[in-house]
Amino acid sequence: MSDPATTPDAPTAPTGFADTIGGQTGTRRMLLVWDAPNMDMGLGAILGGRPTAAHRPRFDALGRWLLQQTADLATDGLVEPEATVFTNIVPGSADVVRPWVDALRNVGYAVFAKPKLAEDTDVDADMLDHIELRRHTVGLAGVVVASADGQAFREPLGEIAAEGVPVTVIGFREHASWALTADDLRFIDLEDIPGVFREPLPRIGLDSLPDDGAWLTPFRPLSALLR
Repeated sequence: MSDPATTPDAPTAPTGFADTIGGQTGTRRMLLVWDAPNMDMGLGAILGGRPTAAHRPRFDALGRWLLQQTADLATDGLVEPEATVFTNIVPGSADVVRPWVDALRNVGYAVFAKPKLAEDTDVDADMLDHIELRRHTVGLAGVVVASADGQAFREPLGEIAAEGVPVTVIGFREHASWALTADDLRFIDLEDIPGVFREPLPRIGLDSLPDDGAWLTPFRPLSALLR
């Protein structure tokens, strides 16, 4: 799970959050949405297992990056940053996940949590609904989507980009060729954002093989074929 790099201060809800989340305020947004299940899967594939503290993304560093992106766009001062992490909660895991969720909120992120009631339960549609609400209410100064799921996001993000809104996809280059090759989208590898990881990821890909070769670990055990 990712590391929000929290402080000990207790989380407090922003004033008027119901109006904010419902798109009832009038300021355009620099909007970041983070697909936690997808990003966790991509990170796990790179690491070959669950991340240690050194390889969990620091959401405070990501937040500072978003603030800078907002400042670069807000030449008239009328753009607000807004960041939401979308995640599934497996039944029975609430006590394990709660500290992470509370830490995210303490840093300044909203969290949309959805119970994982079936194998195909995900948060893609909820992320798209959130983007569309902002798009058609307060308006978008920019959109940042952290996900490698091109099937869900490629077309709607292309439509937004066609309106002249800057669209950025954050992910891992190993899993986001759809964004890397798109002329209308900007792709940023998560590891290229300053301070997001405490230590470099142990990345070995087909485009960066050592001369003597390398082992590429399986994404899942063969026994998964029997499920």
